[in-house]
Amino acid sequence: MPPSPTQFVSLATAEILLRKAAAPARWNLTAEQFQVTLERSVARRFPCAPSKSSAPVNSAAVEKYLGTLHAVELALACACSAGNDAAWEYFVAEYRPQLHRAARAIAGESGARELADSLFADLFGLREAQGMRRSLFDYFHGRSKLTTWLHAILAQRHVDEIRRTRKMDPLDDADGEESSAQAADAAIKNHPPDPERAPYLAMMQAALESALAALEPRDRLRLAYYYVEELSLLEIGKLLGEHEATVSRKLERARQGLRRSVEAMLREGKKLSEAQLRLCYEYAREEWPFDLTRALSAPD
Repeated sequence: MPPSPTQFVSLATAEILLRKAAAPARWNLTAEQFQVTLERSVARRFPCAPSKSSAPVNSAAVEKYLGTLHAVELALACACSAGNDAAWEYFVAEYRPQLHRAARAIAGESGARELADSLFADLFGLREAQGMRRSLFDYFHGRSKLTTWLHAILAQRHVDEIRRTRKMDPLDDADGEESSAQAADAAIKNHPPDPERAPYLAMMQAALESALAALEPRDRLRLAYYYVEELSLLEIGKLLGEHEATVSRKLERARQGLRRSVEAMLREGKKLSEAQLRLCYEYAREEWPFDLTRALSAPD
């Protein structure tokens, strides 16, 4: 049974976090609306098995989790999902140029517009379910930056489209169209909680924390500049006194080193099989559990 609307987050807490987000009054976002969004985020982070033996979610853990959310961007997503025109106009002005740049980097000039515009359609909520408008914003939980979440969706959709177009089925084109529609719907489908998800995500988080802590300070700084501050390679090079190509090469070396370290810890330390390791990555892609900002900002 899914959590009730007020199982985890009180209205008072929602009001506090909404004030923290400082959502403009023109968005007309109410504490009740934000409370539902916060509930959805907490329920996703702390899935509860529907059994009498299930331990209740620790309130301190929930409070700590709420403090890590990107409240400003979560409020924007909530207001856009609610259909507020002012919020949507702000989102388009602030994020559309970034998304088109990201789409061009992923799909090239020829496919960028279609890739970005299809995402905007789902964000706005053109699809309907049971007579109600559905918005992809409902699946943003505020655990990562909104831009990070959007870029990940763009990349996954591009991969899905490549896979779809490579499948040739000349016998029944209608089936192909139906499969495409089902694939698009799957991108915004809310999957039921998997009891293995939480422990696998926790193992992935612990391994990544250890791997990041073992990096050289300068490597961590490059990663922070690139992923947290979202600086370009050229900007990072100017800050560190390195050529743009050098920054790119060292970032790639750090990424590969992190992956090797994480996989070694999960294989050797946690004794995970290759199938279990793939499952860890799958869960992490669906619901990234890691606060990279905090980890890379931690003192050496």
